[in-house]
Amino acid sequence: MRTALDAATEQLAQTRTLPEVQAVVRVAARALLKADGATFVLREAERCFYADEDAMSPLWKGQRFPVEHCISGWAMLNRRAAIVPDIEKDDRIPIEAYRPTFVKSLLMVPIRQAAPVGAIGAYWARAHRATDAELELLTSLATAAAEALDRVGFENAPYAPSRLA
Repeated sequence: MRTALDAATEQLAQTRTLPEVQAVVRVAARALLKADGATFVLREAERCFYADEDAMSPLWKGQRFPVEHCISGWAMLNRRAAIVPDIEKDDRIPIEAYRPTFVKSLLMVPIRQAAPVGAIGAYWARAHRATDAELELLTSLATAAAEALDRVGFENAPYAPSRLA
């Protein structure tokens, strides 16, 4: 697994645009954790923008949710990972949004823990409790993503949607 993380980190070090960062992260997150889906979320002031995803079926790509009403927002506001083994039993999950999807379990980590600018999520279609090793992998990927976002000039405020083009 370390080799795959090293490869993703190296790819992120070579990115020059926000879409390139998103592409590396969404593919690497899903592959590293053997997840059924992965998402790349950006914080837009008081909203979470689900900027990109790699999933076995569509989730929320392109949608925006209030930061207080989604699990990615929870991870950013609390500056820590959210490990959710069962979406039906976790009150942080807006179940109405998740029920029509394949998602049964998830792991969400903030990008840049001290002042989060986004989050990376991994989703499973079966009951799954993320391991310490999986948490470490996704957290390491988030650290590399934060460095890449800094390098490509992503700014959290004000949010610039044109950076997605």
